[in-house]
Amino acid sequence: MKSFKTKLKVNNQQKTILAKHAGVARHAYNWGLATSIAEYKTTKKRPSAITLHKRLVAEVKSINPWYYEVSKCAPQQALRDLERAFKNFLTIRGRGFPKFKKKGRKDSFYLEGSIKIFQGNYIQLPRIGVVKTYEILPNCKVKNVRISKRADNWYISFKYDIEPVPTEKVEETIGVDIGINTLATCSDGSKFANAKAYRQAKKQLVRHQRAVSKKVIGSKNRIKAVKKLAKLHKKVADIRADTLHKLTTWLAKNHSTIVIEDLNVSGMLKNHKLASAIADCGFYEFKRQLTYKCEWYGSKLVIADRFYPSSQLCSHCGYQQKMPLNVRTYECANCGFQADRDFNAAVNLANYVY
Repeated sequence: MKSFKTKLKVNNQQKTILAKHAGVARHAYNWGLATSIAEYKTTKKRPSAITLHKRLVAEVKSINPWYYEVSKCAPQQALRDLERAFKNFLTIRGRGFPKFKKKGRKDSFYLEGSIKIFQGNYIQLPRIGVVKTYEILPNCKVKNVRISKRADNWYISFKYDIEPVPTEKVEETIGVDIGINTLATCSDGSKFANAKAYRQAKKQLVRHQRAVSKKVIGSKNRIKAVKKLAKLHKKVADIRADTLHKLTTWLAKNHSTIVIEDLNVSGMLKNHKLASAIADCGFYEFKRQLTYKCEWYGSKLVIADRFYPSSQLCSHCGYQQKMPLNVRTYECANCGFQADRDFNAAVNLANYVY
């Protein structure tokens, strides 16, 4: 399945009904979390999503008529999300205990039912009506959607079935060495610059964050300042995502076999001198995107062993020597071969499959 996400072009009336759906979903989630905590303290058992929904209808909906102004799917799915959050807390290492949701932070809700796409960029949603999007929507059947708010804008996302279509390849095998100064150096000589979106916007972010901290909590001016800060964070994230999408699509479409390193990103982030620059590159997202795009376009992704010394090996004779991070040119002590450090590593990665 392929996921699709785009921005909605909504008027004030539609913004109001979307905010109501998000508010009901948030209220149901918080009520379910509080009920689950209280139930566990007394009985040492946690109620399921189905049990919580039955109690919600009997205890909450009857005294809150605004629940009936929105689709029933929003609170139902909120309770399912709560159940999944509890399961993740119990089964996945590092997942924290579910937290109460706050208004304006990751507002979202779920819809299903009579959903229809027509005229390219119009979609009909239950209880909301016809909404226009900024992009042309795929011509497909949609069973359910997730609508979310980000930096004062509303977005719609959904999944649909696709058939993978292998593309014609330009090259057989390519090695890709990813780094900080240059995002990707390929074994064919191609280089992709690192946008360094966070570094470019760091001064603006500091200024906007300082403006938020000076405003009175709960005031309208603080809300305005938070919106400006959120828009800037969104811009940074969009620039980083755009750079990675262009790189991974080019690699998957034009190469039969792609070889990358298995980087220990969590370990690299412990280096506080480089943590900010490493996080700004999006190494984990690069690997994730490349994984599913290789399936789409009929390519093979090979991940070299984490301890494979791609930077220390001579791509000409195979001699191995130490390479400190400050040395940017590889000079082989055995055969005298000289090359850019990242390019030499990329060629070694391309030879990894042989």
